[in-house]
Amino acid sequence: MRCRHLGMIHRVVPSAPGCEDCLMAGRRDWVHLRLCQTCGHVGCCDSSPGRHASRHYLATGHPVVRSYEPGEDWYWCYADEVMFQLTDAPPAPSHP
Repeated sequence: MRCRHLGMIHRVVPSAPGCEDCLMAGRRDWVHLRLCQTCGHVGCCDSSPGRHASRHYLATGHPVVRSYEPGEDWYWCYADEVMFQLTDAPPAPSHP
C-alpha cells in the first residue's frame, strides 16, 4: 500500500523543542517524537504515555508525520497505516 496523502506534506517549522502537549503539562517523559507534516506540531509517539502525535491526528485529521529523532528519516501515514521514505525530501529534522 502507498500513502495517498503526499500532497499534505509541507515544509514545516516544529512547534516546540519536544512534545508540545507534554511540555505544556510540565512533563518530559516521552519516548520518541513525531513532526506533523501539515502544521509542524511536535507530538510524542504511541510508546509514550501521552501518545500526543496520534491524538493530534485524531483531532485534526493531519495524516502524515515524520520522525523527529536524530538519524531517522522516515514518514508515517496514520490514514493509510504505512511507513515510507522520500528520495527528494529535505534533510530530516530532529529535536535538540
